[in-house]
Amino acid sequence: MQRRFPSFALSSYGAGWSANRRIAIVASVVAVLLAIAGIVALMTGGGNGSQAHGTATPTPAESPSSSEAAPKPSAGSGSVAKPAQIADPVAYAKAVAQMLWSYDTRTTSLDQQLAGMRAWMATETKYADWNSVAGQVPDPVLWSRMADQDQHATASITEGHYPSAFKTALADDPSAITEAYIYVVTVNGKQQIDWKKGGGGAEERAVTLAVQCRPDRDCTLAAIAPNVTQ
Repeated sequence: MQRRFPSFALSSYGAGWSANRRIAIVASVVAVLLAIAGIVALMTGGGNGSQAHGTATPTPAESPSSSEAAPKPSAGSGSVAKPAQIADPVAYAKAVAQMLWSYDTRTTSLDQQLAGMRAWMATETKYADWNSVAGQVPDPVLWSRMADQDQHATASITEGHYPSAFKTALADDPSAITEAYIYVVTVNGKQQIDWKKGGGGAEERAVTLAVQCRPDRDCTLAAIAPNVTQ
């Protein structure tokens, strides 16, 4: 059976990235964003959150073309959805998850996939962790193999919510959010994957996101957490 796209699923966290490196990145970002100990624990997996459900294939090893290098400006975005113009953190996070769990190798190159995802990112480099997003994308060899099988996926979103740890931390220090306006949101849903000759299957998905929603602006994506926290 064709090896399936890891679908940006956090259940595969750790296969392609050094755990210490990912934790250090996300912990430093969140520490700057909110300066709340509870949120640092949340985004570094210190809580009791569950991983994404399903049997996702481990994320491929990190490659310069996926996680480190910026997508080519001229690549376009292929089938990747355009950034949602939404000012509500939960609604925006749900749109992000829809985008992350949807792809079409028949019409979209790897560079286009990365460029399309990058368009959703926060422009304030102090807060945006692009590697946490791009690191979920397959390497060029696997993407090519997926394209050979016409592999594509669609997603349906079940719900989105603020994790209890985030709500507790925010209640303890409501003013902390006003520095960067970063909100932590967990989204649950289902992904349908299909390929040639009628092959396919569906898997439950979950992801915890950090989204930036400054007043009077549309939200943007800041980071993907290494673990799902409900």
